[in-house]
Amino acid sequence: MTDLHGRVALVTGAGRGQGRSHAVRLAELGADIVAVDICRDIPSVRYPMASPDDLAETARQVKALGRRIVAREADIRDRAALRAAVDEAVAALGGLDIVVANAGIAAFGAGDPDQQFRDTIDVNLVGTWHTLEAAVPHIRARGSGSIIVISSSAGTNGKTSGISGGSQAYVASKHAVIGLMRNYALDLGRHGIRVNAITPCGVDTPMINFDRGNSLAEEAVQLSWDLSNVIPVPYIQPGDISDAVVWLASDASKYVTGVVLPVDAGYALK
Repeated sequence: MTDLHGRVALVTGAGRGQGRSHAVRLAELGADIVAVDICRDIPSVRYPMASPDDLAETARQVKALGRRIVAREADIRDRAALRAAVDEAVAALGGLDIVVANAGIAAFGAGDPDQQFRDTIDVNLVGTWHTLEAAVPHIRARGSGSIIVISSSAGTNGKTSGISGGSQAYVASKHAVIGLMRNYALDLGRHGIRVNAITPCGVDTPMINFDRGNSLAEEAVQLSWDLSNVIPVPYIQPGDISDAVVWLASDASKYVTGVVLPVDAGYALK
């Protein structure tokens, strides 16, 4: 059984969805948690973002498992604020071993294409870079660790591009974070730090199903996007991605670095 006792994990976008699932699963296996979320809406994003109450619920679930958690509201686009939050949490918990750079947005649909593009790149790419930059000095001090970047099946193909500034930026940013992952993997390997990426297909979270009957998946059908999977499921669940996260975080993958791991029901095969 995977044992993460004695380790500390940073999870961004931890207020709900995949982020909460990753935080809770890591805590179930013994890790203490640094949970970060913006906890406010971004105007170019159509669906409501996580709230302070959502982040508090993540903290409640982690504490119910007997693990420590430091939960902070921070915008990953704000490098100084994010670094301050991470530094404070690491000081409280005694170190940092695992990073799950999960926070991201999808600013699809009607709206100002310039604003959608900039916001998406700023969150998904620049924010991921800020996360790694804030975390790496703490992990390097440990002498080993694991960084996991959550990309997307859109990060290995362009099937959702060409509709709006936001969708074009989503595809571009998810490709770009894979390049970022590879660069960090090359740089940090000598320090015993592994860096990998996961590329999920559609995951049943509020980003996709923000309103049953008004979902990105239904919009995709109307626009003739093919978002179907080879394994015939419409979505996978956040816990399916968490399974991959805990494997990459654990010693079971101690020689795995620089890889792109599809957890996508075969979507990338098409």
